[in-house]
Amino acid sequence: MIGVGAYVPEGVVDNDELAARFGKPAEWFESRTGMSTRARAGAMTLTEMAVRAGAAALTDAKVEPEQIDLVITATCSADAPIPAVAFEVIRDLEIKSAAAFDLNTACSGFCYSLTVANDLIRAGTAHTVLVTAAEQMTAITDPTDLGTSVVFGDGAGAAVVTGSNEPGIGPVVWGSDASGADLIVQDPSDRFLRMQGQKVFRWATTEIHPVALSACQQAGVDPSELAAVVPHQANLRIVDALANKIGATNAVVARDGAETGNTSAASIPLALRRLMDSGQVSTGDLALLVGFGAGLSYAAQVIRVP
Repeated sequence: MIGVGAYVPEGVVDNDELAARFGKPAEWFESRTGMSTRARAGAMTLTEMAVRAGAAALTDAKVEPEQIDLVITATCSADAPIPAVAFEVIRDLEIKSAAAFDLNTACSGFCYSLTVANDLIRAGTAHTVLVTAAEQMTAITDPTDLGTSVVFGDGAGAAVVTGSNEPGIGPVVWGSDASGADLIVQDPSDRFLRMQGQKVFRWATTEIHPVALSACQQAGVDPSELAAVVPHQANLRIVDALANKIGATNAVVARDGAETGNTSAASIPLALRRLMDSGQVSTGDLALLVGFGAGLSYAAQVIRVP
C-alpha cells in the first residue's frame, strides 16, 4: 500500500438532533454508540465521494491516473447495480482502459478489496490498483429507525496498492458466519437497512478478536509490535471491546467513528488516514485492519503504513 485517501462530507447529524427526533437525552446516544456526530453526504453522490477519496490516494501515492490498471470499489449502498461505481470512478478520474468492478461485503469490504488487489498483483494480473471504499448509508437508512439511523454515516476512503520487493500487506484471515446472514438485511420494498443490533453486538464482541489475533499470527507479528489497531467503526463500544481483547498494548486504537459514524466499507481507510494525518502512526509502522459486518463477513490483515 503506497497511498491512502479519504473524503468526509461536511454535513453532520449530532446527538442533539437525534434527541429531538427520538425524544431521548443526547447523552443516551453517545453512551450506547460512542458517537457524537455522524457524517452526512447531503446532495453529494456516492460516486463523487469515491472520486474525491481516490484522487487523494493517487496524490498521496504520487501515482498518475494512467498508471492504474484496476479499480475496485467496495460499497453496499450504490444507487444501482449497473454501471458499477468503479467504472464511474475510472471515468471521472480519467483513468485509461483499466479493469474495474464493485465488491460488496458491506462493512468488511475494504479488507476484502485490499486482499483481492494484493493477490491479483502477486499473480501478475494487475500491477497498480486503486481501491475505493465509498458509502452513502443515509440513502439506505430509515431516519425513523432508532436501531440504524443513530449509527450510520457517509464517506469514502481509498488506497493505492502496487508491487513491492518487501511485503507490505500480510496474509488475510477471512470468512463468514452465514448463520447470521439475516441479522443485517436490506428490505427490498423500501431499500432500508434493518439490523438486529444486540445480536450483531454479541457476535462482534465474541467472534472477531480471534480473527484479529490469527491475522497477527499469520503475519508473524506479536500484538505488542503493532503501532495501530484499525477496526471497522461499527460502534465505539465494539471497537473498545475488540481492542481490549487483542491486547495490543503499544498500539493506538482508531476511534474515527466517534465523529463520522459507521461508514461501512469506508470506515477503515477513513480511520487509517486520520491516524496518519494526526501523526499517531508513521510510514513503516505495523497496523492491524479488522473488518466485519453483514453476511456475517469478516477479514483481517496486518499492513505497513504507507
